[in-house]
Amino acid sequence: MEVNTQSVNFNVEPELINFIQKRMDKLDHFYDRVIHSDIYLKVQKTSDKENKLAEIKVHVPGDEFMVKKQCKTFEEAVDSAASSLERVLTKRKQKLRPHT
Repeated sequence: MEVNTQSVNFNVEPELINFIQKRMDKLDHFYDRVIHSDIYLKVQKTSDKENKLAEIKVHVPGDEFMVKKQCKTFEEAVDSAASSLERVLTKRKQKLRPHT
């Protein structure tokens, strides 16, 4: 799957890019028709410790899904958002499956 990662106001480490790619590749197990995904990483200017925001937009034929998660680390935010997308993609796959 093609993964486009964009970071807002900071430089992203190669280790984080590798983690994101591996985590997003796991989505193919749940729904094999994913075209590509866009990931936006942002640091919110708050006093909270949970100031890392990950927005993931997944494009599938005829639709797109978007999930936002805010956590202490980008890895945790991406993992949490990807878990939510797994549930969404599983529901879509079951919905499209013909009932017999």
